[in-house]
Amino acid sequence: MITQDKDKYAEELNHSINYLENLGYNNIKADIEGYETPKSYLKKGSKIEVTPDIVAEKEGRKHIFDLSLKSQKPRLLKSKWLFLNTLSQIKSYRFRLITKRGHYKFTNETIDDINLDKVKLLKI
Repeated sequence: MITQDKDKYAEELNHSINYLENLGYNNIKADIEGYETPKSYLKKGSKIEVTPDIVAEKEGRKHIFDLSLKSQKPRLLKSKWLFLNTLSQIKSYRFRLITKRGHYKFTNETIDDINLDKVKLLKI
């Protein structure tokens, strides 16, 4: 989810955090009030800041989660996902996308556009 959509989808983010807690994830950091904010990355040469929506641990391995919800700026979302996927591969993390009903088609089309076929989807 991009920064412009944070307020619009705050309820979905809270629901996703609860879902992950029920699956056994711990040490959850989220880009929402009430949780510690995950580490942000600044794009070199611009003022664009990339922050994962949720970072959690399970069985000693770090997982990066991003909400996949319809957005007015899909290009910015695609670049965020490509960056987070590359970062997770370099650091041996796991990158997952969380989506919900009504957003599956948008998510699948976006994944196909940027060839992120190996990314697993959590459907809530």
